[in-house]
Amino acid sequence: MKRKLIAAIGVAGMLVSIAACGSDDKKDGAEGGDAKQLTVWLTVDAQKNWPDLVKAADDAIVAKHPGLKINHEYYGWPDKNAKLDAVLATDKAPDVVEMGNTEMLAYSVKGAFAEIDPSKFDNSSAWLDGLKASVTYDGKTYGVPYYAGGRTATWRKDVAAEAGVTAVPKTYTELTADLDKIQEKKGDKFSAWYQPTRDWYVAMSYVYDAGGSIAKEDGGTFKGNLSSPESLKGLNEYKNILDKYMHGDKTKDEADRPIVYGQGKSGLVFSPAWEGASAALPENDKVGKLADKIESFVMPGPSGKAMPVFLGGSDLAVPVKSKAQALAAEWINAFTGTQGQKGLIAKQNLPNNKTALAPLKSDPKTAVAATAAESSWFVPMAPGWGQVEKAKVLQDMLQAIGTGKKSVEQAAKDADTAIDKVINTK
Repeated sequence: MKRKLIAAIGVAGMLVSIAACGSDDKKDGAEGGDAKQLTVWLTVDAQKNWPDLVKAADDAIVAKHPGLKINHEYYGWPDKNAKLDAVLATDKAPDVVEMGNTEMLAYSVKGAFAEIDPSKFDNSSAWLDGLKASVTYDGKTYGVPYYAGGRTATWRKDVAAEAGVTAVPKTYTELTADLDKIQEKKGDKFSAWYQPTRDWYVAMSYVYDAGGSIAKEDGGTFKGNLSSPESLKGLNEYKNILDKYMHGDKTKDEADRPIVYGQGKSGLVFSPAWEGASAALPENDKVGKLADKIESFVMPGPSGKAMPVFLGGSDLAVPVKSKAQALAAEWINAFTGTQGQKGLIAKQNLPNNKTALAPLKSDPKTAVAATAAESSWFVPMAPGWGQVEKAKVLQDMLQAIGTGKKSVEQAAKDADTAIDKVINTK
């Protein structure tokens, strides 16, 4: 959504932020009075993929508040968290911050964000469950869902055809049989499935498909569950995929997956739906007319059902130290409202609400992503989840598994131990 989700304070991930630098009188600014500036921090996703939507929101707010200056700052995912934590400790906090939906909890627990009134935002009664849960803590709302990002399989039709495969797989057995043919045809310098080892979103899809989970709750206390028989079954199958089809660097995460895919070094990726289109952008497409050669489909799972996907996405929050909270809320609604959602859908994102999602299932252009989103999983809503993400417990476990440094069983056991140390800590 990471499109990627990372941790800061305890959590950090996809980020949009609008910082107020206007009136020194916080009360005036918070009421939308004489604040004259908003500063917007966005991840580079928005800068590269939908700058027109950012401008449209700016224009709408400036039209209502002539003379208002809106500043934008863009960050890569690895850089955002430290910068956000540092600024939240000062009196120059941003007015609006884009957060990955798994990041919201830790900040909300620590009181970093201002409470908002959902009724003031378009489609709030129909927000997607995974996003609504991420902005809710202790019965209060601390953010607004921005967009959702499901995951779909995308493969090269031309590569599949070379191996004698002419149709997308409908079952997991068909999928692995097709990948076997592609791998044999292309050789071991090619990844039939380019699956970055540290990509925990995909790895956990295998875990949840097998009936496992990252952690379980019992009486309000969470405990790591990766070493359960069900979770181990999923992790072992994930390792099988890495061993057979991933012939790239086994220490990498998914950050540059669209670039790698655009270089023509792989046949299939399982990723946020927008990544295929990003790989086909002129600056990434080294294949030539890649957009005409790729096809997306709902990823089948080993269970016989559609693979449950991480329904990630971004939320927008207003730091409690913002000096222009009312203006920040207006900008958020302009950016995430009905018109903004139409723009995000056109950019191959999923909307933040069920009303806009429903018709996408009958549109050939969006049916795959919308259908895939129906089977989903989400992270444990535990007070210390942000600490788990910040420590990269899952990523390190997966790298140990993928590189063979540890057995699946030992890596999972060690990850559970690390999770248990922090997951219940506020």
